[in-house]
Amino acid sequence: MPNPGEHHPAFEEYCECIFDLREDNLEVIQARIADRLRVSRPSVSEMVRRMQDEGLIRLDGNHILLTPHGEQLARRVVRRHRLAERFLTDILDLSWAQAHQEAGKWEHVMSEDVEKAIERILGNPTTCPHGNPIPGTNYQPPAAMPLSQVGIGQSFTVSRIPEELEFTPGMLEFLEEYNLIPGGSGKVAGFATTGDMTLEVNGTQVDVESFATQRILVTL
Repeated sequence: MPNPGEHHPAFEEYCECIFDLREDNLEVIQARIADRLRVSRPSVSEMVRRMQDEGLIRLDGNHILLTPHGEQLARRVVRRHRLAERFLTDILDLSWAQAHQEAGKWEHVMSEDVEKAIERILGNPTTCPHGNPIPGTNYQPPAAMPLSQVGIGQSFTVSRIPEELEFTPGMLEFLEEYNLIPGGSGKVAGFATTGDMTLEVNGTQVDVESFATQRILVTL
């Protein structure tokens, strides 16, 4: 097998996508990959065939699974992406949205030496800015729950913003604007009949749609 770093960026992108979908407890099927990467379903079908030939994935019915080789590649790319995001926000002071876009480029060109240097400069972080674990660290998940399960009048602290929300247009900008970021705290002010929530954050009330509240993880 070739070294994971020698693979074409397209293979890395797909392995990362499969890893992220699985991490978010989503069914890894071709249609979902197409939606996440915003590519056509025929393109995904062709890439799945090529990845099988490369020994990166295997199929279990309609489900797509990473092989040990694909898992190694995915973890390498995800690790570099999340380290890059942390560097871009913590050191270069870029916004969440900017860092997410730039890290998508860095993950394919970052050398092992640069990866180790960034980790050292950052003090060995265990999560990306959104609270998602960096592979290869001693990350210990907190006892978190979906924001949607917090009752009216209860206070919460944001723990994690899953990858699914990172790929939702405008969501990172919205969450950063209202300080709904890991470490940020607030209180549930009310619920709408649609399931949306009204939160009080830093003295300001903000309405958050149920799609987000069901996915944002918090601690009480």
